[in-house]
Amino acid sequence: MSSTLLNSIDWKTSPLLPVIAQDVNSGEVLMLAYMNEEALSLTLQTGLAHYYSRSRQSLWKKGETSGHLQHVKEAYLDCDSDTLLLKVEQEGVACHTGRSSCFFNRIDVEETPKEPAKEIEAYSISDKIYHIIQERKKADPKSSYVASLLHKGDNSILKKVVEEAGEFCFACKDNDNKEIIYEAADLMFHALVALGAKNIHPSLITKELERRFGLSGIEEKNSRNEH
Repeated sequence: MSSTLLNSIDWKTSPLLPVIAQDVNSGEVLMLAYMNEEALSLTLQTGLAHYYSRSRQSLWKKGETSGHLQHVKEAYLDCDSDTLLLKVEQEGVACHTGRSSCFFNRIDVEETPKEPAKEIEAYSISDKIYHIIQERKKADPKSSYVASLLHKGDNSILKKVVEEAGEFCFACKDNDNKEIIYEAADLMFHALVALGAKNIHPSLITKELERRFGLSGIEEKNSRNEH
């Protein structure tokens, strides 16, 4: 660990550094992510890649839930001290789509990805849906329901959330368990579309619920009034 090079990083100017992860054996570029100072420190200490997720606003160890760890064999800082390169041994795959690399969408020619997507069971369903919503932002509105909602904008998305909330309430009033579950799923799905439109990862909602856990309703309201 070179203290001279580490000290050359201006974390105040650039609190997040882009990081390229490259397969140490094949040279294939696997992914691009970001590190804050803590993530880089943990990476160098443990030999396992740690990153900072901008969508989740939290530190994460690559492969922590999926088991697809990145073992760091070499780490480099670029000439401007603002970009990192990791040469890694990748367990499993690097991409959340189940592909070996995140770089599979070729744009200079019309080409279908050579490697098909594979489902990774470790990711939660809300995480999978969120990623799909982000992908649908680039899709043709005529071929995708989510893309059509995103294309129409906030009013259409929020109208669907209100509509689904109403249908959920009616199902509860009718004491129809099957319909309650069905309408709750519809409501949660459209809430995820609204969150995705605003680039708010569902894990941030989980973190907020965890913050509130153990607080009384009165305490929670008071804590909001203090901000």
